[in-house]
Amino acid sequence: MKIVITGALGHIGSYLTRELIFQFPGTEIVLLDNMMTQRYSSLFNLPASGKYRFIEADVTKVDLQQIIKDSFVVIHLAAITDAAGSFDKAAQLEANNYEATLKVSSACAEIGIRYIGLSSTSVYGTQNEIVSEDCTLEELRPQSPYAETKLKEEDLITKLCMQNSLKGIICRFGTIFGISPGMRFHTAVNKFCWQAVMGQPITVWTTAYDQKRPYLDLKDACQAISFIIRNDIFDGRIYNILSANVTVRQIVDTIREFVPDLEVSFVDNKIMNQLSYEVSCLRFEEKGFIFNGDLRRGIGETIGLLRKANS
Repeated sequence: MKIVITGALGHIGSYLTRELIFQFPGTEIVLLDNMMTQRYSSLFNLPASGKYRFIEADVTKVDLQQIIKDSFVVIHLAAITDAAGSFDKAAQLEANNYEATLKVSSACAEIGIRYIGLSSTSVYGTQNEIVSEDCTLEELRPQSPYAETKLKEEDLITKLCMQNSLKGIICRFGTIFGISPGMRFHTAVNKFCWQAVMGQPITVWTTAYDQKRPYLDLKDACQAISFIIRNDIFDGRIYNILSANVTVRQIVDTIREFVPDLEVSFVDNKIMNQLSYEVSCLRFEEKGFIFNGDLRRGIGETIGLLRKANS
């Protein structure tokens, strides 16, 4: 089997590459990345049992059909992913993320390759306590240009699937936490772990301390993708993928178990709002998937890794 991963050297892709080799022995994995974030380390120490081919290229400019032909699936991860930082580069994000999704999904549709597209639970802006994939359009109130673009990408993929030209699936991922060779520290859990270990105050948005949000263990994320491939779940539907709904206070309290003297500093941000909600992942669980993610374990592993560099 051949699997293509775009944005393969990023936080998710660098762990997923290693997971897929164990889940599907003998698979050829094509790693496509434009190296914008310079994460060369994601290519180091790949499992010896795997067969890999790395291509440094921009998905919007390369001949994708030539790269993805004979593949079972393309996992499209390539994107600018900083929601909080997207306000000052909305046009760039739109051009990069939407155009990349358009190019990859269209290439898959044209030659009959399965497609896994990543969206985000940040598309929700509801005031309901629990929200699912079946919520109304009025309840989809994205709070950033990043989330707005994700909705446009979802609409594109949904239409291609409805036209029977694409066998695809859309995964709305919660905020990722957990360690990987290409991990970043710009989102809540990982950023807080970095700040705590480096002796910095944890910076929390003023309105966010007791807001509940969905989070996703990186292990769950990659096992969910493997589950989709193994069970051929390419039904054109949207699935929420998350390990737990927790508040920032709960995250901070968990970090404090490992770093007792941490400080919290409250800051303002353009993405702030007063909304608090839980996201349901029942639709995906009904397919038979079991989430095993553990926030405490993920925080402990991240802090343990960082402490080796700041002991």
